[in-house]
Amino acid sequence: MKRLNFTLDDDTVMLLEKLAGKYYGGNKSQTVRAALESLASHAGQEGWVIKGYTPVKADHEVSCHSCGNEQNEGNMLFKPVFERGSSPGAIKRIPSEEWVECPDCLETK
Repeated sequence: MKRLNFTLDDDTVMLLEKLAGKYYGGNKSQTVRAALESLASHAGQEGWVIKGYTPVKADHEVSCHSCGNEQNEGNMLFKPVFERGSSPGAIKRIPSEEWVECPDCLETK
């Protein structure tokens, strides 16, 4: 994780707080990430963008994609939902590995 310092105008700060409160439990970092992902997908980024996550119960031991920590069978994890970008070759480039995120990692995204 990296800390960035930048200045936002008052209207942008109010919008960020409103969106974070309404959609992301007040998590401004997660709100900015979602906004950047949306911008990337609408700006014609090739490949795939994570549009969201869906909860899944682990039916076997698996590692978190972000932190690598082992997750036991029965743990509630989160699987990414991908949105295709504009590249004609995107279908061939969708990640094929098993990809789940633990709750701690998902909260920091």
